[in-house]
Amino acid sequence: MKIIDEFKAFAVKGNVADMAVGIILGVAFGKIVTSLVNDIIMPPIGILVGGIKFSELSLVLKEAVGETPAVTLNYGNFLQVTFDFLLVAFAVFMIVKAINSAKRKEDAAPAAPAAPPKQEVLLEEIRDLLKK
Repeated sequence: MKIIDEFKAFAVKGNVADMAVGIILGVAFGKIVTSLVNDIIMPPIGILVGGIKFSELSLVLKEAVGETPAVTLNYGNFLQVTFDFLLVAFAVFMIVKAINSAKRKEDAAPAAPAAPPKQEVLLEEIRDLLKK
């Protein structure tokens, strides 16, 4: 029973919920970037390089024989996935850079002076009374 209680305490912590939300948003963000690459960026690049679809580029290592399919090295798909990764990495970098910039501005803002300790306030009042 103790393990179940420990797991329950772990699962309901805020960090686990935050991590789950981050993973879900990350997967959705990955789909958006994949669509951006496949549907928006790659078609013009394909036109520039002569209408080639990168995901279809491959090198045939062994021709198909009868029912046996050909053995291919799909380097075009690798190029496509690498390009997707680079775009995702750049987008995440820009987001982290913006967050860090906002934090630096927040840290650079002058903080209000801290209230003096109670003893100091009392001593100032005594000093002022003595002056009078």
